[in-house]
Amino acid sequence: MVRRLGALLVAAGLLFATAPAPARAGEGAAIAAGALGGLALGTVLGSAAASGPYYPGKPVYRAPPPPEYLPPPPRPVRVYEEVESRCYWTRRRFVDPYGDVVVRRERWCD
Repeated sequence: MVRRLGALLVAAGLLFATAPAPARAGEGAAIAAGALGGLALGTVLGSAAASGPYYPGKPVYRAPPPPEYLPPPPRPVRVYEEVESRCYWTRRRFVDPYGDVVVRRERWCD
């Protein structure tokens, strides 16, 4: 559409530019202003017609967020003491801080 409009303006300008006009003294400034205005209008229309369609550019890569640091689970404390009572080993199931079911051997003394 812009190209058609530009072609129409160029054709109209050529049509009216070919009409003879009598030369008069003192119109040099008006002719210079008209030439300068025509040059400016031609530049605007030419740049509008020459530009291509809008392209938004390449997509931007965003790195994923860094993983959250989780401290290691606490290590079990083993205390060995000699006791005269009767002791035995048993298995006990429990849920650790991460939600996993763990079976651990424990020593029970009476």
